[in-house]
Amino acid sequence: MTELTKAEEQVMQLLWKTGPSFVKDILPQMPEPKPAYNTVSTIIRILQKKGFVGHESFGRSHQYYPLISREDYRHELVKSIIKRFYDDDFKKFASFFTDAKLKDKDLAILKRGLESRLRDMKNKQQTLF
Repeated sequence: MTELTKAEEQVMQLLWKTGPSFVKDILPQMPEPKPAYNTVSTIIRILQKKGFVGHESFGRSHQYYPLISREDYRHELVKSIIKRFYDDDFKKFASFFTDAKLKDKDLAILKRGLESRLRDMKNKQQTLF
């Protein structure tokens, strides 16, 4: 999957948030200084070429919608980061969380999330057998 530029990601974030939208609906949600209408339109056409956005035609207007979910993009982005910065080694990536100076409450949240996921996996295995 292709990684998005900052501008492309901004537009995708808005489409994920609001759902199907026309360029005229996206533009007011853009941060200041607001880009020109044609700039947003160009970004959306690039996103279409990359396979991130589809459209429905209404006469000469197009309503755009995401073809990929935020979760799927996030998943692929994290996989890409692990590959590029951690030699495609998940253990090296996971060690970031122990080496990073995270607050105790953040580590506790991470621990609870991992424990919950492990319980779910264990329960799923037990129901299979």
